Amino acid sequence: MNFRTRFAPSPTGPLHLGHAYSALLAFDMAQAHAGEFLLRIEDIDQSRARPEWEMQIYDDLAWLGLRWPEPVMRQSERHAAYDDALDQLWQQGLLYPCTCSRADIAAAASAPQEGAPLHGPDGVIYPGTCRVTACRTGLRPTITPLRLDMRKAVQSIDNTFYFTETGQRHGDIRVDADTLTLGIGDIVLSRRDMGTSYHLSVVLDDAAQDITHVVRGEDLFEATKIHVVLQKLLGLPTPTYHHHRLIRDAAGKRLAKRDDARAISLYRVEGKTPKDIRLMVGL
Repeated sequence: MNFRTRFAPSPTGPLHLGHAYSALLAFDMAQAHAGEFLLRIEDIDQSRARPEWEMQIYDDLAWLGLRWPEPVMRQSERHAAYDDALDQLWQQGLLYPCTCSRADIAAAASAPQEGAPLHGPDGVIYPGTCRVTACRTGLRPTITPLRLDMRKAVQSIDNTFYFTETGQRHGDIRVDADTLTLGIGDIVLSRRDMGTSYHLSVVLDDAAQDITHVVRGEDLFEATKIHVVLQKLLGLPTPTYHHHRLIRDAAGKRLAKRDDARAISLYRVEGKTPKDIRLMVGL
């Protein structure tokens, strides 16, 4: 299969130096392997996505010298694929409705199992409140949030598996049942306001675009374990992963979209060049 990377930003604010580093690194890796670099717009959160931010993404990336094939995949146009995957998991008995609020979860998780972590890739680890009383018969609910029953999911696949990492934690990364059930728990796969979730969408989109190498920040390293589980459950290929260092400010804090002072568009206004940006992020 042809070497293929992608950059998948959300149009919810300006791209900053951290985005530039990730996009340039993915583009450079594809170029070095005579492969292909793709762009994807992750706009499932329509309450925050804005057309002007999407246009700014295209403009900033083109200014940096990046090129990608058209048309660009947009998550807001792929709900049929997400629905099909949810139906598949529901029919396997791996999903259940969850009506807990954040306050409910925080209260129930205040006394975790001894030795078990309190937080995982999605924040407070869900204590399984609704799993005990969940009704999983009939048609899949389309309004109530749905969680993956991680215990049942692990039982339906290998208890221990690996994914290949070429970033800072280079090698074959082991993932076992305890890591998934205790350290991650029952993650949400369908949210009330989106009809899907980041975890489900990113897995399906990477497969649909035949991505062979996922290049992204080290802050998503733990989430990759969730993604590999979903790939196994849905019969999808597992790409090679490259989790790179994060670009941080002078205080050591990683950049966020609220850090407008480091927006690529502002550097452009100041007269910086794409070469300057590469030097600033260490490329």
